[in-house]
Amino acid sequence: MYPPVDPTIVEFGPFALRWYGLLMATAVITGSWFATKEIERRGKNPEDFWDMLIWVLIPAFIGARLYYVFVQSSDTAYYLQNPGQILQIWGGGIHIFGAFIFGGIALWLFTKIRRLPTLLYLDAAAVGLPIAQAIGRWGNFINQELYGPPTNWPFGLQIDPRHRLVPYNDLTAYPESTRFHALFLYESVWNFLGFFVLYWVSKRFGRQLRPGDLSLLYLVWYPFGRFFIEFLRTDSWFFPGTPFNVVHILSLVAVVGAIATLVLRRRLGPVANSNS
Repeated sequence: MYPPVDPTIVEFGPFALRWYGLLMATAVITGSWFATKEIERRGKNPEDFWDMLIWVLIPAFIGARLYYVFVQSSDTAYYLQNPGQILQIWGGGIHIFGAFIFGGIALWLFTKIRRLPTLLYLDAAAVGLPIAQAIGRWGNFINQELYGPPTNWPFGLQIDPRHRLVPYNDLTAYPESTRFHALFLYESVWNFLGFFVLYWVSKRFGRQLRPGDLSLLYLVWYPFGRFFIEFLRTDSWFFPGTPFNVVHILSLVAVVGAIATLVLRRRLGPVANSNS
């Protein structure tokens, strides 16, 4: 596999339209559309979600970038020496866990200020997030990022030398014919599957779900897959002498915590008629 297009679609002086940005915008709009349908299905005004979106997106992108730079990246020192690079989000390098933290706080504040049912909006976001993530990962493909170690598997990625991390930029040991694990593809497929599962559960078992159940199911599905994909990351900081990093810990906590919460909720008895 190799990107069929240049990362830049068109340039106007200092301004450029890039595939990464276009795919991210497409991801946000698509995920938000499905989220509003979930809001509407539950008898609420979908316009409230669009109002909320701008207040959540900005903190989410800031959090996603900061998490990548200071936690995920194996080259944090470079960003500290070149702080202007931290702002260049269009070149890639964001992390969904940072978006979860900052975006989740923003969503909670917005719903409290507007007196909207927080769990309902979290559930709506949980339906839209996987499809948005699945689309957005193709921006990583265009940028030749989010790849794993060398592989002979089908759909191996061809990575140009200038986009390779150490030690894979050594063309003597890893010639240009070397192919790499397509982590972007693995995660995109996992997220597409997650979207179909959550969407089906919402449609099929909507009346039996408690507010917040879809959010918890998302916190089981996505981190479970991410836990295993993370072992193949080449751009992460790992705990010395181990194959584990911070994402492994966060994913494990999310999966165990979400499953435990779902089990406890099932023991509470019939579903309450509440959207709060």
